[in-house]
Amino acid sequence: METSSAPEARPAPTVEASASDTAADAPRWQHAICWQVYPLGFCGAPLHREDLGAETYGERQGDNVVHRLDRIVGWLDHLLALGADVLILNPIFDSASHGYDTLDHLRVDPRLGDESDLDALIAACRERGISLVLDGVFNHVSHLHPLVRRALADGPDSPAGACIRWSGAHPYGFEGNEDLVELNLAEPAVQERIAQVMNLWLDRGISGWRLDAMYAAGPEAWTPILDMVRAEHPEAWILGEVIHGDYRTLAEASGADSITQYELWKAIWSSIRETNLFELAHALGRHEAFVHGGEGDGGGSPFLPLTFLGNHDTTRIASQLPDGRDLAVAVTLLALLPGIPAIYAGDELGAVGTKENRAGGDDAVRPLFPASPDALRSGIGPDGTWHGEAPAGASPSLALLSRPAAPRLFEVHQRLLGLRRREGWLASARIHVDEDSLTNSSVRIVLEADGPAPSDGSAAPRGLALWLNLSDDPLDLPTHAEVLTQVSGADMLDAVGPAAPGIVPPHGTAIVR
Repeated sequence: METSSAPEARPAPTVEASASDTAADAPRWQHAICWQVYPLGFCGAPLHREDLGAETYGERQGDNVVHRLDRIVGWLDHLLALGADVLILNPIFDSASHGYDTLDHLRVDPRLGDESDLDALIAACRERGISLVLDGVFNHVSHLHPLVRRALADGPDSPAGACIRWSGAHPYGFEGNEDLVELNLAEPAVQERIAQVMNLWLDRGISGWRLDAMYAAGPEAWTPILDMVRAEHPEAWILGEVIHGDYRTLAEASGADSITQYELWKAIWSSIRETNLFELAHALGRHEAFVHGGEGDGGGSPFLPLTFLGNHDTTRIASQLPDGRDLAVAVTLLALLPGIPAIYAGDELGAVGTKENRAGGDDAVRPLFPASPDALRSGIGPDGTWHGEAPAGASPSLALLSRPAAPRLFEVHQRLLGLRRREGWLASARIHVDEDSLTNSSVRIVLEADGPAPSDGSAAPRGLALWLNLSDDPLDLPTHAEVLTQVSGADMLDAVGPAAPGIVPPHGTAIVR
């Protein structure tokens, strides 16, 4: 696989050893809470490159570096205030347009900056105890990639030709996109080069990788790659993007630590939007099986999928739900269900944006952010749109469901994620849906600690019950119930006042011991 010369491998920024840096790596990831950013949109990079007119990319007409990546540094304290400790970045490497059409895996996209900008971001994360995960787009590359050019020149039977997939005499386009040429991940030279790239950036100080479109090549292609990575970086966290299938089995077969839980994502917004919590109940049964294994799996350690309400490829959750009050239910589920929760940047403030099936249809869900939360507060208009200076040709600016509601939405995220931190067992909790309570608009979900009682004689954690209510009427809680917190969708959105004691508020939730 051809690419640029490797950046000099530099030691990761030094920090004092702590539990999260040594033998406690597994618990650290088990209790991770992620904040995900799409950097090209977030930082205001041009959507299209105007500097790729050279006859060969190696002439480096793309050397007009603009230092934009530091915009993310201005939001790291916001990430911590939210309650997160992991930053997942979508593509940052040299690409032709949206980041998933890679030109060079060893070079930062010049629209974002250069190696020094990435080093500074890594250092800023490490100073704050934030783990940085990068997006590995290794399933396919741009049709302008030097390897593809060489393969086309030399033919399918050449060494370069063996590194890409073919459809007859033409390169095979990922999911029908001719500008995204699939690599042949069964080819040992490709596997070795991907592992080299992954290890190089891990050497530089990142903590893990999101493997884009991991589903395409299948787990058997990724096993030898991840074996090579684990040999040098056994502590690295590997997240695989998979849409459908048995997530637990796919992770075990490939060696990935976590898989994107798209089934639960769909069930949360769909069941709320359609007022059909039976769909949610079914998905929670599936989620329980993914986390703990189904009958006959023989138990073993819990498998923790990545749970989310939205990402760079989906309509924002605030735009999915016709009644904004119901965000209270969605956020409660994300914050407290087992797995590794990921908040897509802006969702914690009520960001809106609809994905459309057209060219540029992702732009609205990949918006430009201001330089800091303070800049957002000072520049957001009554309509919820940030009106700061926006570069020409960049993504549209961040837009919120409601300017007044944004701090209340953030507080709800903080409160519920704080509860998750205090009740650490929730990360791998057992899920039981109380069928007697299940209706289209309400349900009681019981979460209990997994595993035997503590060996030190201390009491086992007491379980929690999540009461969800999508109706316009309050639900009475059992008498003498120990209510830890209530989330009123109406209060969160419109500041109508807290819920009355002893009820599950309309379009809201109650968490009961």
